[in-house]
Amino acid sequence: MREILGRRRRLLRGDGQPELISAALTFATEWRWPVLPGVTTQSQGHSRCGCPDPECTVPGAHPFDPGLLAATTDERMVRWWWTNRPTAPIILATGGQAPCAVSLPALPAAHALTALDRMGMRLGPVVASPARWAILVKPYSMEQLGELLYAKDFVPGSLRFHGEGGYIALPPSQTGQGTISWQCPPLPGSASPWVPDVEAVVDAVVEALTRTGVSAPEF
Repeated sequence: MREILGRRRRLLRGDGQPELISAALTFATEWRWPVLPGVTTQSQGHSRCGCPDPECTVPGAHPFDPGLLAATTDERMVRWWWTNRPTAPIILATGGQAPCAVSLPALPAAHALTALDRMGMRLGPVVASPARWAILVKPYSMEQLGELLYAKDFVPGSLRFHGEGGYIALPPSQTGQGTISWQCPPLPGSASPWVPDVEAVVDAVVEALTRTGVSAPEF
């Protein structure tokens, strides 16, 4: 009996496999976020990406085969992918009908989120890796982003914008950068989580970093 229970625990929790496919199906079928599998890291060195680039800067946290355009909300395709590649990271294709994201290095992001909480700024889900945190925002166009940045006197160079044609890894993926988790988790429920406008987030993040005196490093 103990051996059977041990197998069940390994089945449910070992390598996070059932959790990954369950999360991928939730994103795709309930939230209507197009996803696809990322590149699995090399088993002998989890910091090494499985893609052909030996100097890949986002190991495991990007699509390769299939490419980004294959991202889908189709249940059968998502289930087939993660049945055949159960440890593959979950990659969100940002933009279109899916959220976009604004990301910055983890330490300045932590200070910014603390300041935003004091300011009463409402945020949606925030995705965290050991290196960078990504604040999910409503879809925006390149024209909209260009006008927003042009109107700013200063925007930290380490801010990255994940819009149409971009991507981020979603929890509970394991990548060469470490575990991807929710710093601010979505509220429970079947509907797609609420996310703020990109203008509000950029305005608030820049103000928060200025107030706290935390400089965001250029990486």
